[in-house]
Order: sequence, then C-alpha cells, then structure tokens
Amino acid sequence: MSKNQYTVGLLFLIAGAVILLGKLGLFAFIGTNFWPLFLLIPGILLHVLFFGRLLPPFVLIPGAILTINAFIFFFSMASGWSNMKYLWPLIILSVAAGLYEYHLFDTYRPKTPLTLAIVLALAAVSFFVIMLVWGWGLYIIAAFLIAAGAWLVAGRKARW
Repeated sequence: MSKNQYTVGLLFLIAGAVILLGKLGLFAFIGTNFWPLFLLIPGILLHVLFFGRLLPPFVLIPGAILTINAFIFFFSMASGWSNMKYLWPLIILSVAAGLYEYHLFDTYRPKTPLTLAIVLALAAVSFFVIMLVWGWGLYIIAAFLIAAGAWLVAGRKARW
C-alpha cells in the first residue's frame, strides 16, 4: 500500500466520521450549548500569551472582556436568558475589568485606563441598582402608597 493511498483512505475516514457526527446532531448540540467557548478560549489565550511575555499588555482588555462575557453567557444559558435583563450591566463591567487589568499590569501604570475603568464600573453598578429597583421598586412604591392611604383613611376615621 502506497503512502498516497493510505493518506487518501485516512481522509475518507475522517470525512465520513465528520459527516456522520454532523447528521447525528453532535455539532448542532455543541454549537447550541457550548458556543461561549469560542469567546472563552481566545480570552484565556490572550491572558496566557501576555503572561508568557509574548504579547503587549493592551491585549488584556479584550482578553478580560471575552472571558467575563463567556461566563455571563454560560450562566445565562444554564439559568435562562430572561436573567440577562438584570445581568447586562456586567458586560459594561467586563470592559472596566479589562481596562483595570491593563492599568495593573502595564509597566507605566497609565492613569487614563484606570479612570475609564472606575467610571465604567460606577456606571455598571448604577445600572445594576436601577435594574433591581425598576423590578422591585414598583412593588415597594405600591406598598408605600397602600400604607400611606391606609394611614390617611384610618387617621380620619379615628378623629371623627
């Protein structure tokens, strides 16, 4: 058996296995359930390459954004996408984390990324609090109005 025949036979085996696994739905399952890995792996790889001294520090910004967002998407897939209405400020926080990481590990310690990181972190926390108040705040306001109305009604009856 020649080397070319062996190589072609091996390619046919691999192609057939890939087609069979695709028809059985393996790739659809992986694509549906594990697509955040396409964000997580590059994010971790950027960190590894930086700490291996192969890339400059600014790659930590997209590295942190990709890594944190991958975990947010994994959590949303596991618990339901309806939670994203409360978790979306974490995407802004991921940018702040990347900028802070850049500031922390750059040898010159630039102040602009630190300032932007603080501003974005405060904005993300503010949006998160607003989302919580918006969801539960209406119930608190309704309970306050009911209590105030009951106090006013009960107070007037007691005076007569």
